Amino acid sequence: MADSVYKVIELVGTSSESWELAAKAAVDRAAKSLRDLRVAEVVEQDLVIEKGKVTAFRTKLKLSFKYEGGG
Repeated sequence: MADSVYKVIELVGTSSESWELAAKAAVDRAAKSLRDLRVAEVVEQDLVIEKGKVTAFRTKLKLSFKYEGGG
């Protein structure tokens, strides 16, 4: 197996339904502009509360993908 290098970025996805859908939203959006996504690690979850009601679920991810940068 050849040596590889991976870059890690941090993203926050949101959903009005669940933390899982918030994570999926972040990965789905990243997949539109990044190739070779590898691992997503959930690092934090929180809620947006307005007038005593949960209005959004937020999931912060560390997402890795294969680094193909030059130099």
